[in-house]
Amino acid sequence: MATKPNLPVIPETITVHLGKPDQPAQNVTVPFTDYIKSVASSEIYPTWPENSLRANIYAIVSFALNRVYTEYYRSRGYDFDITSSTQFDQAYKYQREIFSDISKIVDDIFNDYVVKQGSVEPYFTQFCNGTTVTCDGLSQWGTVPLAEQGKSPYEILTYYYGNDINLVRNAPVDKIPLSYPGTPLKLGDSNNDVFIIQNQLNRIRRNFPAIPRINSPKGVFTVETDKAVKEFQRIFNLTPDGIVGKGTWYKIKEIFNSVKKLSELNSEGLQIQDVTPPFVTEIKKGSKGEPVSLIQYYLSVIGYFTPTLPVINIDGDFGQETEDAVFTFQSIYGLPITGNVGRLTWNKMQELYLDIVNSLPENYFQGEAKLYPGYFLSLGLRNNDVLDLQKYLNTISSISPKLSKLPITGYFGTQTEADVKAFQGLFGLPTTGTVGPVTWNKIAQEYNNYIRK
Repeated sequence: MATKPNLPVIPETITVHLGKPDQPAQNVTVPFTDYIKSVASSEIYPTWPENSLRANIYAIVSFALNRVYTEYYRSRGYDFDITSSTQFDQAYKYQREIFSDISKIVDDIFNDYVVKQGSVEPYFTQFCNGTTVTCDGLSQWGTVPLAEQGKSPYEILTYYYGNDINLVRNAPVDKIPLSYPGTPLKLGDSNNDVFIIQNQLNRIRRNFPAIPRINSPKGVFTVETDKAVKEFQRIFNLTPDGIVGKGTWYKIKEIFNSVKKLSELNSEGLQIQDVTPPFVTEIKKGSKGEPVSLIQYYLSVIGYFTPTLPVINIDGDFGQETEDAVFTFQSIYGLPITGNVGRLTWNKMQELYLDIVNSLPENYFQGEAKLYPGYFLSLGLRNNDVLDLQKYLNTISSISPKLSKLPITGYFGTQTEADVKAFQGLFGLPTTGTVGPVTWNKIAQEYNNYIRK
């Protein structure tokens, strides 16, 4: 299953603060189309030429989507997407009368928006009325003579925003969850959320060079990622614990948006590679490879300690057996019963697996390899789990000349990384040099096979 870029979608609803950002006021959550119709009915006149109306509505839609996609207000701690204040956003009046001509146009183009060529985020289409207030963006009244001259909506938009813009048409409509993953990110985690943080910190570093560079970000929360997070937290007066909780997540997002100028006319823009995650976002029947093996490993361990959950084979093939186990898992733990493994199911699997690992007594394994400790081991790490890893690899090296004898230090240095890569190559695993559940499980199997002889 291919990875999917984190491209913008049209939200089913949008939450509007009926006032200035810091002003005590009601929040209302309304259908996105209703919001656009209200703004358009408040900002422009239905008697204007149709091409003028369409150009203005494209700008209104794009502006709102930019606020939603960048989480402009939510990254600052607010619980809404946009305000009704024209000082900050667009004119909006809750439950106002809607002009029929405007309503028809919105229904036709509400899921079209403006982007800068080469960028994926909805463009910050700043606009003003062009009479009492002027700005560098679109002039609402100025669109009227342009439309009367026969210019198309796109030509009107290029007149104000430049020739390097495109219109994205018929974007999908969906619920938009908050970007924060719901659980804090920390040393050893490996997922798309870590990848996002790594790339954002590397970009922020260009403006704040005290933040250490994260070399080759691949979505594994390494020691150098931990150092970069801690320095970011120190710079922005957060607790420097290296853990990316909700506060740190949204502060990183806020500063990233700021240095990229994503909510400005001269935005640096987001390219497709910036929003393409390295890991699959949902795994389902028919999927194959290491992500499937990882799910099967977690399910098999949880199943060993949970009588109602079947223990399954780890073969990297998401077949009927795996789907049935996922169905059962989701049913037991009150998750949406889809048979697919998305973020909610994955987070629950990790949570239960860690509960098992942390609850087992020290002597449970009676000399055999321990269960995977629940986080990725990588270069720079120093602890007892690395010590165990080195011990297992050294034992395996006595029957495998491709592995070298390691000093048992508990420090994951370049020699340990080289041995891990050699082991992964020997057993057909991706040669990443990091030790996740699939690699750990294979090392544990080989170690246990040796000592049982």
